[in-house]
Amino acid sequence: MISQKKSIAFISDFMVVNFEDLGIGESVAKAMRNMGWTSPTPIQEASIPEGLQGIDMLAQAQTGTGKTGAFGTIILERVKSGSKKPSALVLAPTRELAIQVSDELANLSRFSKHVCVPIYGGASINAQADQLDRGADIVAGTPGRVKDMMNRRILDLSQVKVLVLDESDRMLDMGFIEDIEDIIRQTPSDRQTLLFSATMPEGVRRLAQSYMRKPKEIMVSKDEMVLDLTKQYYFNVGRKNKLWALCRVLDKEKPKAIIFCHTKRMVDTLVERLQKLEYKVEAIHGDMAQNKREKVMKRFREDKIDLLVATDVAARGLDIADVNYVINYDIPDHPDSYVHRIGRTGRAGREGTAITFLTSEESHLLRAIINYTGMNIEEKEVPEGEGRDTVKRVVDYDQISDLFGMVKFELNIGKKDGVNRNKLMNLVGKAARINDRSIGNMYIQEEASMIEIHKDYANRVINDLPRSTFNGKKLTVKAHQKEE
Repeated sequence: MISQKKSIAFISDFMVVNFEDLGIGESVAKAMRNMGWTSPTPIQEASIPEGLQGIDMLAQAQTGTGKTGAFGTIILERVKSGSKKPSALVLAPTRELAIQVSDELANLSRFSKHVCVPIYGGASINAQADQLDRGADIVAGTPGRVKDMMNRRILDLSQVKVLVLDESDRMLDMGFIEDIEDIIRQTPSDRQTLLFSATMPEGVRRLAQSYMRKPKEIMVSKDEMVLDLTKQYYFNVGRKNKLWALCRVLDKEKPKAIIFCHTKRMVDTLVERLQKLEYKVEAIHGDMAQNKREKVMKRFREDKIDLLVATDVAARGLDIADVNYVINYDIPDHPDSYVHRIGRTGRAGREGTAITFLTSEESHLLRAIINYTGMNIEEKEVPEGEGRDTVKRVVDYDQISDLFGMVKFELNIGKKDGVNRNKLMNLVGKAARINDRSIGNMYIQEEASMIEIHKDYANRVINDLPRSTFNGKKLTVKAHQKEE
């Protein structure tokens, strides 16, 4: 049971110079150096010394803060290599994350010779059983497949010394609580339990209370939630011009990028459009077969494609070292999703850039993200075109209309041309076939006039009015941008 008297560590500044100062052995430290790691991240600095003592830990850490390296190091230092049955188990919410954890543990154990086997649904259970039969020190798996193999008596958890629950909040959100509890009950009661979670909802705390022994709580400070190496910008751009803005960024920066959309349908639609424009891009989302997802990820890692368009299902499960751009084609509804998305870049000491496309209706989502992260997100203009003009910009009346859907149009006729309110309303109504209810305020000046028209009729105003004349004068019309 979790102690009522909580031991909490808040992380703020780096204090350790190198990994050996944390108590890490030479074989793991050497692997870290080979991986290009130069110094511990805050979560590693705070958790590794505690974990090496064998205590339970409840750690709040976002994606991109080095948590896999933290619990992976603890596992490798606390369990011996060469085991027939697994001595450590890592539970992860998605196939991608299980594979990512296994890959990182394989890199960390390059000199210690630990064997980590990933097990997850959508792949051959017989092949995974054969891997386990050859011996595994560590298993990294999804709850459903772990429970399945456990029930079939293929996976024996009786020797587990260290249990890690990675992305615990996500696993609970996905409905894995019963599977997780069934799995935990099959592990020894004297095991060490490490629980990592981006957020600490009540369900995560109940899990800790039930299955952990006086855990130390470690909290990554707010300013560590978003990596300082990631530059963050947003573009004010309407829905109809998102593709235009995206192509401008792609043509100018030529990035290795992950592009996030809200829905699987939007992912597929955007990929189809980009492929027609001859960009090297593919999709990844939950409706794809696992072998197809793995092939796509392999092509992305091998630079056979430059762009990956994904849903949030991928935000916590992808780890590609050289991604230098994350583009929020759709701004996320929740600030923590934003943090997880942009955690895909600015990793391992490399600089990254996160760009968010923001429509006029979504300002509240941007404010929520800024309040949550405590970091400034700078507005920038969409870059000027360089080379090919891939997609033309269009007038987006949704973006420039007011709260009531009214758009302001300027006409080149005014009082000196004999215009008054009735004449202007009759002219616009007849020429553009617009009823009186869709016409708003009018501002008649000496040489020009301003009239508000509902956005549903905006194209008629732009297309039909210039075909008309007033007192022999040919009309010109221009839509006005919404005033901030």
